[in-house]
Amino acid sequence: MDRTHPHGVTGATAKKGAAGLGIALAAVATVVWSGSFVAARALHDSVPPIQQAFWRWVVALVAVAPFAAREAWRQRALVRRHLGHLLLAALLGVTVYNTLVNQAAVATSAGNMGMIMAASPVLMAVYERLGGVRLGARRVAGMLIACAGVLLLVGKGAADFASGDLWMIAAATCFASYSALLRRKPAQLTGLAFLFGTFALGTAMLLPAYVLSVGAEGTFTPTPATVGPLLYVGVASSAVAFFAWNKAISLIGAARAGTVYYLQPVCVAALSYVLLGERTTWTQVLCMALILGGVVLGAAPRTR
Repeated sequence: MDRTHPHGVTGATAKKGAAGLGIALAAVATVVWSGSFVAARALHDSVPPIQQAFWRWVVALVAVAPFAAREAWRQRALVRRHLGHLLLAALLGVTVYNTLVNQAAVATSAGNMGMIMAASPVLMAVYERLGGVRLGARRVAGMLIACAGVLLLVGKGAADFASGDLWMIAAATCFASYSALLRRKPAQLTGLAFLFGTFALGTAMLLPAYVLSVGAEGTFTPTPATVGPLLYVGVASSAVAFFAWNKAISLIGAARAGTVYYLQPVCVAALSYVLLGERTTWTQVLCMALILGGVVLGAAPRTR
């Protein structure tokens, strides 16, 4: 029998509502992040990869500071206590991941980036299974169907692999590892404090590489074509999407959120076609339908 909450909402209904919110937040993050691959590709010949990453997180820090800085200061004792966890999360999710994405954009298309990145949920699910989480037959089936769509998309519908694709494989591994760490976030540390802490630490770790990049490559010229994409990836793809993704994982776990993440190649293909003129073949469209079917199956709640 379900326990009834004070306002008459059953425990099952509350759980279902939390799952629905988690899936919606994962979808928001996925759609917004799809635009960041297009932005990275648009900046690949005007802003060096490390400088893209650094200014992205400077903008993100400024965007979240009014909402999160006070919370992080209030929880400074907890931040110090769990500094190791925060440093590792910042290194994987902020410092390294986005730099690899920007480096990949130099040598491969936005469509390829989205396709390869969509394979990261497989590793997320592996991490959860190793942690003792039972995934369930429906979720595993949905994951496998979507993964098959990704493999077909890359194998038959995409351009030949370039060096940038190898950078994206490394980026996907980093992101999956970051998502697994989110599941182990210290319970007492609030989402805003965690977000601000990882942004600040990740930006600080990028600073030495940024200085070296400026010395070796010079600075970029601020124009609407460079500042606009940097504002997008700083505010939308960092402040908004990372908050939504972190919250989604706290509600539904990395494996289930990762299934929604398979939507990314569909979103990236559409955006790259509209904004960059990258063409989408019928083979890619058919594979995307397979991906969407897997997402619907894998993200559906369990029936009892």
